[in-house]
Parts: sequence; C-alpha cells; structure tokens
Amino acid sequence: MTALLRRLSRLRPQLAMLLLGLAACTTASARDLRVCADPNNLPFSNAAGEGFENRIVELLAKDLGAHVRYTWWAQRRGAIRNTLNAGDCDVIPGMASSGGMTGTTDPYYRSTYVFVSRADRGLRALASLDDPRLRTLRIGVQLIGDDGANPPPAMSLARRGITVNVRGYTVYGNYADKAPQAAVIQAVARGDVDVAVVWGPTAGYFAAQSGVPMVLTPVTPWLDGPQSPMVFDISMGLRRDDRALRRELDHALARNREAIDRILDAYHVPRVSDPSLPASPTR
Repeated sequence: MTALLRRLSRLRPQLAMLLLGLAACTTASARDLRVCADPNNLPFSNAAGEGFENRIVELLAKDLGAHVRYTWWAQRRGAIRNTLNAGDCDVIPGMASSGGMTGTTDPYYRSTYVFVSRADRGLRALASLDDPRLRTLRIGVQLIGDDGANPPPAMSLARRGITVNVRGYTVYGNYADKAPQAAVIQAVARGDVDVAVVWGPTAGYFAAQSGVPMVLTPVTPWLDGPQSPMVFDISMGLRRDDRALRRELDHALARNREAIDRILDAYHVPRVSDPSLPASPTR
C-alpha cells in the first residue's frame, strides 16, 4: 500500500497537467454564437440581457452548445453595414423576414401594429385606420425621420390626411433613458394622447408596465397598400451565404418553439396567425 501511494504521489503533477490541458482544450474549442444587438432597446434587448431577444438568443445558443458573444451597436441607420456586413457578428435577432437587407431564418413570431388606448376611454371598438374618430382623436405614432422612411401607421395616416392631430414620438427615443421606446405608451397612460398606433411587442410590454389598464387592438386593414403592411414575420438576420448557420438556427428555432412562445408571452408580445384572417383583440 505504501509503495502504491508513493507511485500515485509521483503521478499527481502529470495528472494535474493532463487535467489542465483538457480544460484548456475544452475552453479553446467552445463555440461562440456571435450576435449583434442594441444595448438599450427594451423590450427587445439591452446590455443587461433583460430583453426577450436576449432570452431567445440564449435559448438557441444553449441548444447549439454555444456561448453568446455580443457586439453592441445602437439600432440606427447603418447598423447592419457596420456590424453583420463588417464581420463583427453572425446573427442579428428581430429582423423582418421580408426586409431584404439580410438573409433570414424561418420566422419565430408574427406580430402586428396595434391601437393602444386607456381602457377607461371606451375606445375598444377602434380597430380600423378608416375609423372616422381618428380625424378628431389625439393620436400618438412612432416616427423615424423626416425623409419618408417612417413606420407604416404614420404613412397610412398621412395618406388619409390625418396629420394635424398626430403627435410624433421617435422610435429611437431618448437614448439616455433605460427604456427609450416607452414614451409613446407613457403618453397614452398620462392622457397626453387618446390613442397610439405602436408596433405590437413595444406596445404590449410597456402597456403591461404602465400601471393603467390598457386596450390593445390589432390595426386593420393588415395590408394598407403594398408599402404599408401592419403585420410582419420576424426572423433572425444573417449573411445570405451563411447557409449552414441558417439551417442550424432553423432547426433550433423549431425545437424550441414552445419555449420561445413562453418567452414572448412573458413579455406580452401580441401575435397573429394568418394575416389574411381578421385578428381578434390581444388584450
């Protein structure tokens, strides 16, 4: 027994080196899922990992046996050129499936623009862009800029001549705030506007946090001319020639469908199924 212990003691340095070598090999071979995201864009993403896109990305990475490595970049014009196309990342979550600026995975949810109003205003029946009440109600909409590249609701209202009673809130918001996109829903809660027309995930998340009972109703018509769809499929964006990663992500999205739906539910993301069918109220 004494001789055996002496032999084991002599082997300990070699065993330690072997274990360290194995650990180093494991670390070196660990796969990164390189993701570009906005560090201050709740409910979608932030640097603290509190957005639903953060949670979905982590879910997919775990499925693929990878670690998420973020490149943070504000969601502004030129973001794709300066991140994905520059090779700084391989995936951008939350891209419109029909956007055309990147390759895309299969969609993992479909949402809609919604009318948002306080429940005590009694505007539950407001669902159509052609509702005559929109000509007199104070309307909040999100805007991008003054170059015509605004979200579909702003363009649809303008085509109908509904402009003087519209108040704009920038999509980017005040980047010094923790939640820059909250302003338009806060305006509804305070009564600064009577109704707002807001992208579903933004509306659902901030309405649930407002402390004021809100009504969210999908905007109709869902297709207000070819340039103004109100319903969008959402995918992961990636380079068009990255077919292997796209297949991997498609399989991971399919395997985790129920878990993704639970995440979306937790963030109050309204979803619609078939945009050719009338949508029911989301709340």
